[in-house]
Amino acid sequence: MKKNSRLTWWIPVLLYLAGCSSQAPSSLGLHNGRLAPCPGTPNCVGSDYPDSADWIAPLNFSDPAPQAWARLQEQVQAQGGQIESVSDIYLWATYRSRLLRFIDDVEFRLDAEQQQIQLRSASRLGYSDLGVNRERIEALRSAFTIE
Repeated sequence: MKKNSRLTWWIPVLLYLAGCSSQAPSSLGLHNGRLAPCPGTPNCVGSDYPDSADWIAPLNFSDPAPQAWARLQEQVQAQGGQIESVSDIYLWATYRSRLLRFIDDVEFRLDAEQQQIQLRSASRLGYSDLGVNRERIEALRSAFTIE
């Protein structure tokens, strides 16, 4: 019985933490035409600030911007993302971890003139994500790229 009681106290803590991750951060959206910078923790990557340590390359495309934007939306959903908001130039999607259902927010900004899609992928909770956000974007990049 003693062994079970040690494990039991973790359940409410984990449920509390999972519940805390349900509120969308206030930094979502475009700020002066750009996505928000990462907070300097290793659980975020972004492409709008190339001098940042958490920089990752944007998605490049050569087809017409509306087609690339539609393809991105298809790939996000195919990858398990839930599109929360989309406009002609901005997309916000959420991804949930399998085990504890923690939420990651992934944002995209269409730059049709540069033929790029700027992006930001960040965990709502914690400090490190063990590279999950970077891996997600690289998997999306592979699926998004037209051969």
